[in-house]
This record gives sequence, C-alpha cells and structure tokens, in this order.
Amino acid sequence: MANYDFDIGIIGAGSGGLTVAAGASQFGAKTLLVEKENELGGDCLHFGCVPSKTLIKTAHVYHFMRNSKAFGLPSVDLPPVDYREVSKRIQSVISTIQKHDSEERFCSLGAKVEFGNPTFSDEHTIRLNKKTYSAKNWAIATGSSPAIPPIEGLDKTSYITNKEIFSLDHLPKSMIILGGGPIGIEMGQAFCRLGTKVFIINRDNQILGKEDKDMADEVMNVMRSEGVIFHLNAAIEATRDVGSEKEVVIKAIDGKTTGLKAETILVALGRQANVEGIGLEDIGIEFNSRGIKVDNRLRTKHKHIFAAGDVTGAYQFTHAAGYEAGIVISNAIFHLPRKADYTFLPWCTYTDPELASIGMNEKAAKAAGIKYSLWTEAFKDNDRSLAEGEKIGKIKMILDEKEKPLGVQILGPHAGELLSEWVAALNGKVKLSTMASAVHPYPTLGEINKRVAGTFFSPKIFSEKIKKGLKFFFHLKGRACELKE
Repeated sequence: MANYDFDIGIIGAGSGGLTVAAGASQFGAKTLLVEKENELGGDCLHFGCVPSKTLIKTAHVYHFMRNSKAFGLPSVDLPPVDYREVSKRIQSVISTIQKHDSEERFCSLGAKVEFGNPTFSDEHTIRLNKKTYSAKNWAIATGSSPAIPPIEGLDKTSYITNKEIFSLDHLPKSMIILGGGPIGIEMGQAFCRLGTKVFIINRDNQILGKEDKDMADEVMNVMRSEGVIFHLNAAIEATRDVGSEKEVVIKAIDGKTTGLKAETILVALGRQANVEGIGLEDIGIEFNSRGIKVDNRLRTKHKHIFAAGDVTGAYQFTHAAGYEAGIVISNAIFHLPRKADYTFLPWCTYTDPELASIGMNEKAAKAAGIKYSLWTEAFKDNDRSLAEGEKIGKIKMILDEKEKPLGVQILGPHAGELLSEWVAALNGKVKLSTMASAVHPYPTLGEINKRVAGTFFSPKIFSEKIKKGLKFFFHLKGRACELKE
C-alpha cells in the first residue's frame, strides 16, 4: 500500500472545500487544505453571498426610510448615500465571518493549510511552492469566476464584476447591467434603491430564466416601479468608452439598435468554472469551461479524485457546495457509496420581494412532460403580510398526478425563510395533511404554507358528497343563510 502524506487533500477553500476540510479533519483524517488566495472563505465570503446580502439589507433600510409615509410616518428628506460607508459596513461583516474561516481555526481542527497555486504532477500528488504533497484522496473545490463573453469592445472598455462592486469608492450615478440572472437582478434593485440609475439588459424575454415567468415578471414589475429600466430580448452588440461614460450598443428583436450610456458597466452574464492552471489535463480529468465531469458520487474519472461546488458546473449555490462536501466525505473517508440527490434542493433570489424555490416549478414540469396540478395562495390574503405593508406575491404548490408535491415556489416577504418549512417537509416526506393540520402562531407569514396545503384539501373535505353524508348520519339542517342577488 502506498504511503501518502495525507489521507485527503483539498484544493480550494470556499464553502465546499472548507466543509470537506472541517469534516474530514474532525473525523481523524490527515487533511491538507490548499487555497490560492491570501485568505480562506472563497467567492461567497468575499465577493458573493455575504457582501451581496449585506448590501441588499442596507439598500432595503434606505428604501424603507425613503418610503416612511407609507407606514403612517412623516416623510424624511434623506441625504445621498456615501458608498464608502456602505462598503465599510460590508467589509466589517466579511471580517467578522473571516475569523470563523481562518487558518488558525482549521489548524485547531487538525487540518494543515497551505497557500499558493497547486498543480497536479500525478493522480495523487501536487506541486506547490516548490514542494510536493501527496494524498490518498483529493477533492477539487476551486469554485467559479465571472464569465466574460467575447463582446466587441469589452476588452477595451472598463467594467466591473461581482469582485469589484462591493468595494467601489463612490456610488455610480448610472449603471448598465449585462445579464438578468440572480446577480444582475439583486444588484440592480439594490443600487437603484441607493440612488443609481439602473439599466438591465437581458437576451431572453424574461429575467431569472430558470424561474416561472409569472413569478419573474412580478419581480421585474416591482423593480420597474422603483425605477429600474429593462431591455429584454436584447442582444449586446458592442461596448466602448465614451469619455466619462461607457456605451453599450444593443439590438432588439426587431433589429433596431440602441446605444445606452452609463457611468459603470456591471458584467453579470453567468459563471465559468475555475479549472485552468491546476494540471487537470495532465492527469486525464475531463472538464470544460462549464466544469469538471463527475458521476453521482461526485467522482471524476479517477475514483479517488472528487469535485464539489461551483467547479462541477451543476448547482452554483453555497449550500449546494456544502451538501456536496458531505457526499465527498462519505465516499472518500467512510467509503460509503452515497449519491448526490438534488430533487429537493432549495434556492432563493434575494430581491424584494424574495423569490424562493424547491423542487420543480411549472417550467421544469412542462419540460419534463409531467402532468401536474397547481395550488396557490396570495400574500394579499395573509393578515401579517398586510400588517407589514406587503401585498405582492404568492405561493405556488405543484402536485403530480398522484397528488404528491413536485415543488414549491414562494414570491413574497421573507420567502427564503418561509421555504424552510417546505425544505423539512419535502425532504422528510411529510404528508400534506400534516402540513394542512399544523398549527402556526397568528399572525405570521408562515400561515401561508398551511393555507396552500389546506386549499388542496378544502374541495375534498367540503364536497357535496361529504355534506350529504353528514346530513344523513347527523341530521344536519344545511345552510342558514343565502345571499340575495
């Protein structure tokens, strides 16, 4: 048996890599964690989830202050936003979390941390900082980076991505966002609320392309009402610097071209896997710009080399990377043949209102040719929602022909939190009848989950057949009141 330096080596210290390292080392595996940046935490901590949600909260508070009159309060004349102060707050939150994702903490757990750019020299060994390190198993968790498409002139036009947007030295007067996915939409609403004039360009006929159109359109309508300008079905022809501004030339579906000008361009046109420069081609691992090819146990062509997180190109969410890290640990450390199952993987876009999903939506069910029934409840009928001034949104529950849940989508206040009940219910195979009969405190937004389950049962419980049976057995007298026409 070969004598390796480590039981497992991990390349990449984002969500996936950190979770593998923490779990493996605490289970007693001799663990090596390698990170190319100067600090642990990955894209999520430094340029993604944490700073974006911090910014979104700041923008939400500013928006509330500007709309105080809607809550029966005096109008407030607010000064302009100083983005340097916003950025300071973002960095302070990152710094606080960074302490949890520190070299010292992982050393205390038993994992050795090294910084640098590793390259595989063979299937079990990497070269790093003029040294070699071998491991019985490897986990590649190098994440992803902003995809920069070959748009004419973009290489000669200054632009920003999610890596620069949280550390700007001032609030841009105007911003053109290329892309109507989650990053573009979240940042578009946040910067608009802070005072930036925002344009969003999207090549499709709806934003948030993976979501049902009715839900995505409602998000877009809210953003439009706040001042965001959308250009859908628009192809990006070229970009260029024009003095103090940048210009983006777009072509509409009817062939008409338009030039948009703004101070800043944000490129948010998807992600590409970080697969270059680590020698994957030298050891025969299959990959492309979308990611590393893995099986359902997250193994590459070499069964002792795993991949998790954004680098697989599958589900680019921090929580997906954490889940996949658990799959890697089961297979690599315990040799238990555990497979990844994404049937009820949740996700959320943190606009206001939020749009959260789990399982199949209507778009996915139609694409799969599955017959389904749809059940909905509106937030305008939820008492707590009305008390908080939230009237927009709904919950959609999709059932298959056997009346089992395929998925749930929630567009509304705190949708990501409300979805947690469905995460537990669907993964725990909880019956809809249990959901419908559960008691929620009143008044809460969570009652909408009970209501939509109850909506499914109401036609069955209060059917004419049931009423006739009850009338026969218990001599019920029927209706006591009829509305006059």
